Amino acid sequence: MTARVATLAQQVVRWQTQYGRHHLPWQQTRDPYRVWLSEIMLQQTQVTTVLDYYERFLQRFADVTALAHASEDEVLALWSGLGYYSRARNLHRCAQMVVAQHGGAFPSSAQALALLPGIGRSTAGAIAAFCFSERVPILDANVKRVLTRWLGFDADLALAANERRLWDHAQTLLPQDDLAHAMPRYTQGLMDLGATICLSRKPVCAQCPLQDGCVAARQGEPERYPVKTRKLVRKAQSWWLLVLRDGAGRVWLHKRPATGIWAGLHCLPVFEAREQLLAHPAILAAPQVTELPAFLHVLTHRDLYLHPVLAASTVDVPVGEDGGWFDAGQWRQIGLPAPVRKFLENW
Repeated sequence: MTARVATLAQQVVRWQTQYGRHHLPWQQTRDPYRVWLSEIMLQQTQVTTVLDYYERFLQRFADVTALAHASEDEVLALWSGLGYYSRARNLHRCAQMVVAQHGGAFPSSAQALALLPGIGRSTAGAIAAFCFSERVPILDANVKRVLTRWLGFDADLALAANERRLWDHAQTLLPQDDLAHAMPRYTQGLMDLGATICLSRKPVCAQCPLQDGCVAARQGEPERYPVKTRKLVRKAQSWWLLVLRDGAGRVWLHKRPATGIWAGLHCLPVFEAREQLLAHPAILAAPQVTELPAFLHVLTHRDLYLHPVLAASTVDVPVGEDGGWFDAGQWRQIGLPAPVRKFLENW
């Protein structure tokens, strides 16, 4: 097993050096701020989507101090469209903590990094391996797929005990020598294999440098790994959006609750039933009400059908707490859910 383990690390490092991805902007740096920013953005988001957001963030917030001193609305506005907005709020909190508690320098160990907001074990490992060559594993979705297939690890990862066992295997498989060179290459190599060859469906085993030692390839059924029995149940839900505009063309927006979908973002007032919206004082006082066709917004766990209802406001009718009137120049500068921003841009 020892020789097989050593061979794995060597094969991954060698393959990544020659065939892995080298063109992504965060691969050209060992700056923890830039690596951290990319790792947070890449959580549950495709590389092609992240690229533009990453560049815009760096243009606006060149370093962790600039991000820490920004307002939450500035951060959320730039994040709008990436989804999973708790990542943006944790990003902001983390930057503030790095500046306040660490003098603007990220900790150099995975253990210390994992104490910061929004940085879990795998993200901490990635930052520590890339920036400080620490001998620590990562286990994002791509890496789980590569390792469970190579190991033939068929324990159910829905159980925490089995997840911990996989972490132990990941630790054992790490490079042993020349860590300054090997750890960044090995970590990136596992990510690259999972993203380009060891795909969830139709993996390209013939091009994989690990094929000879891979249990799943030998069994001829790599797609059965990793095993995770707990499945997400998709739901459909309808929301009615109150699109209230005053005589100056401003739209009424308020902040969403601190938890739940679009938590903490500015948004059009949301109603879970059409009857609730139509009974609202702002609608009853409006001289004209227009119901627009619904449109679909797809989230990870549900299909959200959004029903905009337009109304003109001629009197000062309270719409809700923590809200106000925003013109186009103002709402473009705050954090809005992507479908709401798109609707307002095209309205």
